Amino acid sequence: TCLLLDHMLSMNLFKITLNYRHQVLRIVPKNELQLALLKNQEEIVEFELDVWMGVTGVSYPVDVRVPPHTLESFKSYLDSHDLEYSTMIEDVQAVLDMEREQMKSAARLVQPRNTDSFDYANYHTLSEIYSFQDMLVAENPNLVSKIVIGQSYEGRPLNVLKFSTGGSNRPAIWIDTGIHSREWVTQASGLWFAKKIVTDYGKDSALTAILNNMDIFLEIATNPDGYYFTHTSNRMWRKTRKPNPGNSCYGVDPNRNWDAGFGLPGASSNPCSETYHGPSAHSESEVKSIVDFVKSHGNIKTFISIHSYSQMLLYPYGYTTTPVKDQAELHSLAEKAITDLASLYGTRYRYGSIINVIYEASGTTVDWTYEQGIKYSYTFELRDTGSYGFLLPAKQIIPTAEETWLALMALMDHTYKNPY
Repeated sequence: TCLLLDHMLSMNLFKITLNYRHQVLRIVPKNELQLALLKNQEEIVEFELDVWMGVTGVSYPVDVRVPPHTLESFKSYLDSHDLEYSTMIEDVQAVLDMEREQMKSAARLVQPRNTDSFDYANYHTLSEIYSFQDMLVAENPNLVSKIVIGQSYEGRPLNVLKFSTGGSNRPAIWIDTGIHSREWVTQASGLWFAKKIVTDYGKDSALTAILNNMDIFLEIATNPDGYYFTHTSNRMWRKTRKPNPGNSCYGVDPNRNWDAGFGLPGASSNPCSETYHGPSAHSESEVKSIVDFVKSHGNIKTFISIHSYSQMLLYPYGYTTTPVKDQAELHSLAEKAITDLASLYGTRYRYGSIINVIYEASGTTVDWTYEQGIKYSYTFELRDTGSYGFLLPAKQIIPTAEETWLALMALMDHTYKNPY
């Protein structure tokens, strides 16, 4: 009953989100001049753009959400510079309304008493994620435990599920989802991954071998304050929720807050920017808690941070064009992983270093983990490539998780078979 009330409350509060007549435009730069104009727009505040998919290169799309009061002026700007664009989402709020109605319908159903009856094909509130974690631990006490590695700014627990068959300080694999709160398909996939691990252990020989020799750590709600906020106030929220002193804009981009090229180009010093790097490296407790855990553990061999969207598998670096010393192996493994992923539904991924495949980005998670000696450091960008963006329909959750699992298994199996 409490979960149902929480869910319904979230749905009612969710109505205060004001995205009526907001549009998502897709712009395709045709040359370097147009590319430069779009890069400039990411920091110009006059159009109040929310960049969904940033500038990567000539002929690669840029997706931006534009509020109604600047829509015509922004379109005029694009026209005046001969920038081609199309409307990706006509009315963001209409899509949000459909998403909310589906969640309300799901909330009317009987709440799950165990993880077998849990609805993996729908999006869930933070309290439902926490409840799922506790159920999974209770059902699988010999395989799963819950570790609280810290607290968010607003005091929520930073829960990590540990999958282990025993032993101490064994080589480990880390997976996190939801570090950007609006990327809902990642948290939803994380729930599916957790159930998949306990279901397949003892049945799937590859996973069984991994877990007989290694531990897996999974943080599903990596940015819980932000995720809660996406359910109660602003579905499009990306950052953390800590206030920025002297500024009315809240939050830090937790994927620009790591001590790897911190503050270099590829992040913003503007607290109102979606890529604001924060006042200092590891200033966010959500980031610092992972940093402390990784350092104290000392034996993590693979670190996988899962984002959406744009269908990419990326490895370091993001802040420099200097190749990592393990580039050949990381590139070959990424190719294997996305080939396995595509084998299920034909979903196509791009792959390579962050700076070469997507854009320059400083202070990112996997750049830091790689520099800590975790060779197999990867970032996923899950479905899709722009039909829905961050508003991926719930019917795509399970297919997304299923195909991504094949790639995760490729990465984990390689780690197990190639100790270092």
